Amino acid sequence: MTNHLLAVIGLTVLVHLINTLIYSVRLSGVRTGRLATAYSLFNLIFLIASSANMIQAPLLSSLVERAINRGMAALPAHAPVEVLLASPVYQQELASLDQSIRLVILAATFGTILGGLLIPAFVRVFSQAILLFEDVGSVPRLILFSLSPRRLSKALKGLRPAAPETLRQVIRQRAGIPKGFLVLNIIVTGIYTTGVLSALYAGALFPHYRATATLLSGIVNGIAAVLLATAVDPTAAMITDQALRGKRDERDVRYMSMYLAVTRLLGTLLAQVFFLPAAVLIRTVAALLV
Repeated sequence: MTNHLLAVIGLTVLVHLINTLIYSVRLSGVRTGRLATAYSLFNLIFLIASSANMIQAPLLSSLVERAINRGMAALPAHAPVEVLLASPVYQQELASLDQSIRLVILAATFGTILGGLLIPAFVRVFSQAILLFEDVGSVPRLILFSLSPRRLSKALKGLRPAAPETLRQVIRQRAGIPKGFLVLNIIVTGIYTTGVLSALYAGALFPHYRATATLLSGIVNGIAAVLLATAVDPTAAMITDQALRGKRDERDVRYMSMYLAVTRLLGTLLAQVFFLPAAVLIRTVAALLV
């Protein structure tokens, strides 16, 4: 395993951990009665995920480029794409690349598990940060207060994984959460997890026009974006607003956060199934465009 791949795996774990913790923001907002502040403050943490994504993308792209270049170097210059794809050397590079990308998807699963286990602890710490922000009045002062040794030590001690009994209780309870909404979250997560990765692999399947194939990741992610905007996010927002107005118990938002984390986990597993068909779809569309 190369250093590049290890770095990509580490960044993927971080990105999916933070993306899973997003589900706890609604619960912190309901618990403190300050939902808008909760989302605003979480954007500071989300900047870490965005920065990790910015580093991860070129590292992933370089892995694909190296595999393509190694395969192409073993054949005469300007060899037809059919000859290139059929060569044993290139097939070996594709198999190795497939394995590497599936390890990255597995890292997404691991990051989601970590994020899900940390949701209860994160809610406690983040709720305290929201109330502290109201006292200090600015983000820079909040950061300075939070980084004091005493507060930092207290926050780290509070970041304990969820107890197994808590997870069992969530599974046993039948909160009024729509099942279709949770199923859609599995599909959306599966698509988003593999969208860019499938596009990169499609570039290896269509090496002479790999830039075109890579830029077509929107075909896959666009489907997920529509489902997220029309079914998943509005339903989660409705449940949260009902809890803020007292029409639902806060417990429902807590269960929703955990159910969303579980369905996100299932979605990252589903991404292993989506990965290759999505890559073939993107490669086919790229071939039609050139």
